Amino acid sequence: MTDLNWLAVTPEIVLLGMACVVAIMDLFVTCPQRKPTYFLTMLSLAVVAGLHLSALDSGTSVYAMQRMVVTDPMGHLLSLCATLAVMGTLVYAQGYAGSRDLLKGELFSLSMLALLGISIMIIGNNFLTIYLGLELMSLSLYALVALRRDHVQSTEAAMKYFVLGALASGFLLYGLSMMYGATGSLDLAAVYQATLTGEINKQVLAFGVVFIVAGLAFKLGVVPFHMWVPDVYQGAPTAVTLLVAGAPKLAAFAITIRLLVEGLINSATDWQQMLMILAVASMAVGNLAAIAQSNLKRMLAYSGIAQLGFMLLGFIPSVVAGNTVSAGNGYGSSLFYVLTYVLTTLGTFGLIMVLSRPGFESEEIADLAGLHKRSPMLAGVMAVFMFSLAGIPPTVGFYAKLAVLQSLITTNSPVLLVVSIVAVMLSLIAAFYYLRVVKVMYFDEPAAQAPAIQGGAASTLLSINALAVLALGVLPGALMTLCANVITQSLAG
Repeated sequence: MTDLNWLAVTPEIVLLGMACVVAIMDLFVTCPQRKPTYFLTMLSLAVVAGLHLSALDSGTSVYAMQRMVVTDPMGHLLSLCATLAVMGTLVYAQGYAGSRDLLKGELFSLSMLALLGISIMIIGNNFLTIYLGLELMSLSLYALVALRRDHVQSTEAAMKYFVLGALASGFLLYGLSMMYGATGSLDLAAVYQATLTGEINKQVLAFGVVFIVAGLAFKLGVVPFHMWVPDVYQGAPTAVTLLVAGAPKLAAFAITIRLLVEGLINSATDWQQMLMILAVASMAVGNLAAIAQSNLKRMLAYSGIAQLGFMLLGFIPSVVAGNTVSAGNGYGSSLFYVLTYVLTTLGTFGLIMVLSRPGFESEEIADLAGLHKRSPMLAGVMAVFMFSLAGIPPTVGFYAKLAVLQSLITTNSPVLLVVSIVAVMLSLIAAFYYLRVVKVMYFDEPAAQAPAIQGGAASTLLSINALAVLALGVLPGALMTLCANVITQSLAG
């Protein structure tokens, strides 16, 4: 279905307009807690989320802006979850940023512009649109990481992120230009048709695929393009770390589907082998490096590298003799995995912010010592998140890992069976450092000067977050079916 009007991109237009309104309105706000800015931002994001939710029910794919963008069920689901992730991040960040002189208009407007970039990446149907969204998101996040200008660690993290991000963008842009040279088009559907007919320069196409996969690997933060992840996670203010660790992962998943599956599925034998190596290397390096970490944010960074490596396993099952069932199961499982990973990540970094106080960041694992004596609720919540990341039932992390492994095993491929066994063994290694956090909270003695813990909206959201992780683990069927359906509908469209 083709539509050349503006209705298809209404959520993005609302988001852009309100980001500008928030930036201007904040100039006249005198309240130190920035309550008018905060409430207007949350209201705007709620409206955008509502627009995506209402469009999700239609189940149709709409091409707009001369086929530069496509709004399909997968795009609406990812955009809805990304918007909710940013809203959750801002709820967690309000108290944290307010006590560190970071609660400024820039935090809200740049968060909305980063979300706009994410949304554009998700709906992009053309190389230029996807790249435009990528740069908008990246530039907003670079500025947010450097928001604490007088902090050496933050400015160093921002510089590393900027330099390595520019390098990765160059990789991706070079790959896209080679794709244009090989196929003669920037449109994903035209690229698919060109690769289907075989009337292309296959050597140039192969090089283009390599550079595109390298660019995507950086945005996902997987090995060997992971160098920026631990430094940025540790150096950025925790509120910004969550903005980097959450919603952008959904955008990276979306452009992986758009570029590799919708545009280059006929070159799947090339990119699937690369993704297999990236996935196994990420799980190995991420899990082994995380064991040695004493800083909680740094440990979660290496954990994220391993988790996204596991998510990439879902892209390996291929279309066999025209049968798309294995591939569809894999993509649906990966979508479920990345959604539940972002949900759990929101909680882990949210808890770090709830525990932090002025002059006390609470980002060392030792800072959680004896947490169950100070706050049984927060200790229980963190334990749920750690169990989910480790893949222990009845949390949603167990079912997410099971779904991805099932998509590999059902292909009956000996190679993928070996990959599945390796993934399980590396997940067992990961359980060590997740359970170490639980051990510190329940069995170590708290420090004598451990700060008091206060309640509030962030603590309430943490409880809801943990309940969602448990509920989706006990009853994963509805979300899993939704993920499978939106993938099927979007690829059919």
